[in-house]
Amino acid sequence: MPSSSEDRVTLPDDVALHARPAAEFVRTAMGFKSRIQVIAGDREADAKSLMGVLALGATGGTELKLTAEGEDAPSAVEALVGCVTAFA
Repeated sequence: MPSSSEDRVTLPDDVALHARPAAEFVRTAMGFKSRIQVIAGDREADAKSLMGVLALGATGGTELKLTAEGEDAPSAVEALVGCVTAFA
């Protein structure tokens, strides 16, 4: 049965979602079947799209809202929150 999940996480002050961190974030998202969106301010992107994540322009201190819909949604959101907090 499909489910949905949502959480918020703040990027560490000294980390921006560019190149290496964004690639790691997308790789994590790609490991799940769920449709995952990441929202930073008024911008929204597919968490499985490197170009989309980079286009968010998220810098240190930015709050990210993570939403997922699908069979593994709770696990996907939990893994992405863990990914972001591990950037610290």
